[in-house]
Amino acid sequence: MSQFEQAQTDVKTLTKRPSNDDLLFLYAHFKQGSDGDVSGKRPGMLDMVGRAKYDAWAKLKGTSQEQAQQQYIAKVKELLKTHK
Repeated sequence: MSQFEQAQTDVKTLTKRPSNDDLLFLYAHFKQGSDGDVSGKRPGMLDMVGRAKYDAWAKLKGTSQEQAQQQYIAKVKELLKTHK
């Protein structure tokens, strides 16, 4: 199992809910690390959660998948120290 896959498993063991900013960070870096640059249409005004997720992912455009995975792993390790 890669460190990226392990971090995806570990993040599910958090007992306290991370902040919305941390959740967006995790989502965006997971998507960039898995799928690469943002794709699809930006959600409409009424889908605020979907729009925030899309925008967070879009900010990472041009970041390599490997770099996004490393940042995701680092964030999960940080959260495991404070949210367990």
